[in-house]
Amino acid sequence: MTHYRSWSGRSFAWRIQSPAVDLLSDAFRAIRLVGALYFDVSATAPWIAETPAAATLRARTMREFEHVISIHIVLAGAAWAQLADQSQPAIGIAAGDTVIFGHGDAHFMSSEPDARPLSKSTPGSPRVDEALPFALSEARSGDVRARFVSAYFGCNARPYNPMLSALPRLLHVRGSSCSNAVTTELISAALAESRQPRAGGKTILSRIGELMFLRAIRQYVESSPGRSTGWLAALRDHNVSAALNAVHVNPAEPWTLSALAREAGLSRSMFAKRFRRVTGMSAMQYLGNWRLQLATSMLEQEGASVTRIASYVGYESDAAFNRAFKKRLGVPPGTWRRLKLGA
Repeated sequence: MTHYRSWSGRSFAWRIQSPAVDLLSDAFRAIRLVGALYFDVSATAPWIAETPAAATLRARTMREFEHVISIHIVLAGAAWAQLADQSQPAIGIAAGDTVIFGHGDAHFMSSEPDARPLSKSTPGSPRVDEALPFALSEARSGDVRARFVSAYFGCNARPYNPMLSALPRLLHVRGSSCSNAVTTELISAALAESRQPRAGGKTILSRIGELMFLRAIRQYVESSPGRSTGWLAALRDHNVSAALNAVHVNPAEPWTLSALAREAGLSRSMFAKRFRRVTGMSAMQYLGNWRLQLATSMLEQEGASVTRIASYVGYESDAAFNRAFKKRLGVPPGTWRRLKLGA
């Protein structure tokens, strides 16, 4: 807020709005979503594809990441998606739909609702190699076929991943004629790269994975109810998103609750209540979380000094940065960098 004085001697304030930033893209850059594994599955009913919990996936195939997100896209036929603990009803998935398990829960894709895995010893039920993310059991007695692609993405979970905190355990994103065509092209390209590895293939798969995931999340944001809550819902709230925008554009600014309320165009008390109701946390808590998330991303760049990073994300001294970082992640930033980079 910049203050001016008029010719009559009265003071007035002119609010300079922060430049707009694509908050969704900004969050994606910070959490480092990486497409790692793709599987093209065709099955004849009855069938069931079992995916273990994220901790198991990490241990088997993606040890370098803190978390694994599972995505399944139905290309033909239909399927049912369900959490392994059956704490929620099974969800019917039509061709063109996407289902995302963002919290890393063990889950099933199947030809029937409320299905359970077939016995490992069932004759004629082939299972993929145990090193792979899921085990497919197929009875082969029917003539109804389904085809879906399973993708597994590694990402950072700490100190703050706004995507993970905002996603439900099971997210169903319905397809549309326009999105289906683009998604099909992306999947075709990903499968081609997976089947015939070539130079640069890992990077191409990573970018395709980001595109598929981002498109699904954007569609979810655009179709979510007006009264929904969470970080993704905040993107649709004019006042809260204005404050988020200010934080993302200039994280080093010495933001106060009053200053963010001015950015949001609300009174201090109204802004505090609205921000907490929509995002589930206080504005100052979000500021601290986002600063540390940016710091961890920068620490993975070998050329950036800890002092420079501390200043960039809004800490007045290395000591203050070290205290906040160690409190949240358990180790000082220098130690965290060495562990991450394997030095």
